[in-house]
Amino acid sequence: MKIYTKTGDKGETSLFGGTRVPKYHLRIEAYGTVDELNSYIGLIRDQKTDPHTKEILMKIQHELFTLGSMLATPPEKEILKNGKERLNIPKISSASVALLEQEIDFMNESLPAMTHFILPGGHPTVSFCHITRCICRRAERIATQLNDANTLNPIILVYLNRLSDYLFVLARKLTIDNEAQEIPCIP
Repeated sequence: MKIYTKTGDKGETSLFGGTRVPKYHLRIEAYGTVDELNSYIGLIRDQKTDPHTKEILMKIQHELFTLGSMLATPPEKEILKNGKERLNIPKISSASVALLEQEIDFMNESLPAMTHFILPGGHPTVSFCHITRCICRRAERIATQLNDANTLNPIILVYLNRLSDYLFVLARKLTIDNEAQEIPCIP
């Protein structure tokens, strides 16, 4: 596969289905931010983390590629003329959200109760996790804006919301794993 096509040299790109849009289009911004999120999850996965966490992060990365594909497909192009779905891939589902919730609950069992807001930081891995959480929230805001203009599959917004929760709890877990301290936010 050739890496460069020169079709985007004038500031346009194609969505799944062939629709040409400017590279600043909200749909491009949405899946581009999900791609950025995926890259940062890879950065966390590359840190010193336990094998289970690495496995879950890898699963999330695969799911984010799927989610990006869902975002890159305009609603009017989801179904082909022959009646089949354009994206012949497993979609993000309630099972994906349930796994994130299961992981959140599992990690929370070993964490001290939250009694205050905490400042991001304490260890580079924890900081990467908080940056990733912020990117996830940005992806969620952009997807919500896109949803207002073109209705998205509702699972996309649910998944991004739950993923940001997962990343917050993971940051707390990584604080303990790396023998760092949570610093309370004192107004």
